[in-house]
Amino acid sequence: MQVSDRFHLWQGLSRRVQDITSAHRGCLPAALPPAGEGDPAPVKESAMNTASDTRAGRHARRLFEAVQALTHTGRSHSSVARELGLDRRTVGKYARAITWQEVTRRPPRKPSTLAPYLDYLQQRWDEGQHSAKILHEELQTKGYLGHYQRVKMAVAPLRRGLPLDEPRERPPSPREAARWITAHPHRRNLHINDRLPRLLDHCPELRQTHDLVRRFAAMLENRDATLLPGWLDDLAHSGLAPLVGLSGALREDRHAVAQGITIPYNSGVNEGRITDVKLQKRLMAGRAGVPLLRHRVVLIAHLRRRYADRPTVSPR
Repeated sequence: MQVSDRFHLWQGLSRRVQDITSAHRGCLPAALPPAGEGDPAPVKESAMNTASDTRAGRHARRLFEAVQALTHTGRSHSSVARELGLDRRTVGKYARAITWQEVTRRPPRKPSTLAPYLDYLQQRWDEGQHSAKILHEELQTKGYLGHYQRVKMAVAPLRRGLPLDEPRERPPSPREAARWITAHPHRRNLHINDRLPRLLDHCPELRQTHDLVRRFAAMLENRDATLLPGWLDDLAHSGLAPLVGLSGALREDRHAVAQGITIPYNSGVNEGRITDVKLQKRLMAGRAGVPLLRHRVVLIAHLRRRYADRPTVSPR
């Protein structure tokens, strides 16, 4: 009976989530808190205009317009890549984007949430409190929701005799946003719980991805595969290319996936042994015959069993 490995199922889904966050990197600045109490829309519009005035922004806009113009004629990504002298993955990234701002490497920054507490940090430093951990705990009692690392970065210049520096908060990277989405809700800290809802409210695609991830996580946690067919259908009709491709791969092995969700065993050990045999064959570069290959495989299995049966001695 073929049984998929739960770890690899979750790993494959997590990679698709990172592909989606990379395609929607233009939404990631929405995770940061607004600069003021007013409407944050003018801030976003101003930041976008500032990005368009930079050299990188103008370059991204020209590439976006060129790729979009060629792909709308029905040409393949490989053909467009050859004509423009770009990598095929770069063409795919520009073709999937809705606006050129989504493909900029570094979205515009917003003011840090630590700014209202800088005077207090300076005061406590002058009073003799030089522990970043204690200062972070004191700021939390005053309503600060940021991470400890940001406080540590802010007081670092004071240790060198320099004036207090306000660290500029960056939007989460696509990898960080993917970790936010795949992390269990009970394991998210206050920093994530404060920013993830903003991000999901701003981007419907990421909210849809989050809901699908949580549904699959519930199936793994409850060891219940009865909802798997409906989940695969929703994946296929999500409109998100990475999830659509994943649904096709999982549907081909749906029986092994269902077994991997419901039972505590998997075929990972057998697959590991097959990989080991292939590795031994590649190490000999095809110059050895079957007798030598068999001898090496049996010898490795014997050594593995020998060390596995050896009793462990705890150090005294």
